[in-house]
Formats: sequence, C-alpha cells, structure tokens
Amino acid sequence: MKIGDLARAGGVSVETVRFYQRRGLLAEPPRGSGARRYADSDLERLRSIRAAQTAGFTLEEIATLLSLDQHDRATARALAEARIAAIDEKIATLQTMRSALETLVTDCAHGGDGPCPILAAFSMPPRPEAAGNPIRARRG
Repeated sequence: MKIGDLARAGGVSVETVRFYQRRGLLAEPPRGSGARRYADSDLERLRSIRAAQTAGFTLEEIATLLSLDQHDRATARALAEARIAAIDEKIATLQTMRSALETLVTDCAHGGDGPCPILAAFSMPPRPEAAGNPIRARRG
C-alpha cells in the first residue's frame, strides 16, 4: 500500500507517518517502481504507536516499547508503572487547578459589587477604555 493508504488505514495524516519515520518509530520502505510500498506489518506497527500514544506514552517510551522482546515483561511493566505515576501527577495538578477555579467562580457568583475575584486573582487591572460594555468599548 502507498503512504496515503497507510495513513488512512492507521487514522493519521501522511505527515504523521513521515514524522514517525523521522523519529525512527516507523521504517521507510525502499522505493519499488517509483513509490514506496508499505506492508500490513507497517500498518500494525502504526496502530501500535497510536494505541501507545492513546495510553499516554511519550514517543521516547514508545520507541523503547517497540524495541522490547515480546517476553520482556519487567521492562514493559516498569515503563507502564512510570507512565501511571506521571498521569497520577497530572491528575493531581489538574484537580488542584480545578478546585482553585471553582473557588473563584463561587466567589464571583456570590460576590456583590466590587472587582471580579477571578480577574483580581490573576492581577488583571481594569482597562479604562473598557468601562461599561466591553464589546462596545472594543469597537469604539
């Protein structure tokens, strides 16, 4: 199959296939009668790369996974455990961010007059020309 067919079957763009080739994740077959021809094994590898990305692995980690022997459970497990730890860290950070924003939204909703607590939290001073209707002030 040609590169366009490979990309379509793998659910990616041709440029993504080329990117994976430059990164060494996917082999670039030799030209045969003008066009490069990809095998079903290339499609299988492309799908493996995409599945690993969906699971959160970095391209470097994917390269390591692809280089492993099928029976190297210890290394594969260690990579997956490290990825889980990194995901947990991101989740904790996102939960902290969400909580902080929820507090600001609540403060904004229950506050009366005065500066917006959301804007104040990020030190966004009011613009003098935007007094009143901000849409009209921008057009004006």
